[in-house]
Amino acid sequence: MRTLAQTGVPASRRSLRALLVALGTGAALLGAGAVSANEGAPPLKELKVCQDPANMPFSNDKGEGLENRIAELFAGSLGVPVKYYSYPQRFAFVRNTLRYKLPGEDFRCDVMLGVPAGFDQVSGTKPYYRSTYALVFPKGKGLDGVKTGEDFLRLDPATLKALKIGLYDKSPASKWLARHDLVDQGVPYATVDVVAEHYPGWMIDNDLVKGKIDVAILWGPVAAYYASKIKDMELVVVPLKSEPGIKFDFEIAMGVRYGEPEWKKQIETLIDRHKDDLDRILKAYHVPLVDEQLNPIVY
Repeated sequence: MRTLAQTGVPASRRSLRALLVALGTGAALLGAGAVSANEGAPPLKELKVCQDPANMPFSNDKGEGLENRIAELFAGSLGVPVKYYSYPQRFAFVRNTLRYKLPGEDFRCDVMLGVPAGFDQVSGTKPYYRSTYALVFPKGKGLDGVKTGEDFLRLDPATLKALKIGLYDKSPASKWLARHDLVDQGVPYATVDVVAEHYPGWMIDNDLVKGKIDVAILWGPVAAYYASKIKDMELVVVPLKSEPGIKFDFEIAMGVRYGEPEWKKQIETLIDRHKDDLDRILKAYHVPLVDEQLNPIVY
């Protein structure tokens, strides 16, 4: 399995949420209703999902996230209910969810629906989508001609130098600004923020719309979701394309515990079986997708 360094994902082992923020889920096998999680194991009684209770657009304790919708979809195929085990991703998430088990008890949850491909704390499935970082800025503020990252960099130097660009520290955006001599325009935000009120889209909701920054650079699913929620101004989302040495796009997979190959196969079967459904869910949450050639997928 690839390491995080090989995939370009920040190599923090303490916080999955930090990775996602800095970035910033066989018909014959499933057709008879409930199925066992591992060959020879008792029939599956519930789909136990590890989730962050406040991490939109991915999940929350109200079941409103895209991963919540995927969990319900998969549970329907398996013929069982969903049971969530919630824990904040900022605090050693894998150790306290997927790996958490007291003597004489079962594991609290059995699958994580959104992990970077290559994240070596879990046994990762095949990816089910690829997204990328994106620029977000208000329409009508002098950047309307920007349709790509290249357009942004071709702006008049005086215009670029006047911008305040919000970004999460130690994300690929940091290297991008440094490469293009825009470090002084960067306004860094902490990747791992222990303030509970500071959710992934806080930069948009609280600073971009108030004019404290002019542009935000965020992991695409976060950027597009929170931009779509702003009603008093129109925000433009421009996906960024990776450059040599600066990786903006990442594949997202699902994760199970090591040593459970049959369970992993069944999750991958669900991914294959419900590809169209997964795409519809991602579209509903405005996730900017890119193909293997890193070209934007137009819905």
